[in-house]
Amino acid sequence: MESGGVPVWFAELGDEDREFVRRVVLASGSLKELAEGYGVSYPTIRVRLDRLIARVKAAEAARGADPLERKVRVLVAEGVIDAGVGRQLLAAHRASLTRGGG
Repeated sequence: MESGGVPVWFAELGDEDREFVRRVVLASGSLKELAEGYGVSYPTIRVRLDRLIARVKAAEAARGADPLERKVRVLVAEGVIDAGVGRQLLAAHRASLTRGGG
């Protein structure tokens, strides 16, 4: 948990994703109802939920990691950067910490 009792995974989400989580809860988890509310198809909602799940898993996996590592993991989960680039960034970051650069 972060200060104020907000879980790290939730703090890593943007406003749009937080709103999506809120709407999932209010729809009692019904993706069909959620799709109707957003005016999109069920598969579109399913893809969005799958991406959100990947981001939450990435944030959870990086729990205890420093903020840069958490951010890189979330960016990979979001598809903003690919996994190979993420690994390279994290390797460079860890190397700089080892050398005392951080």
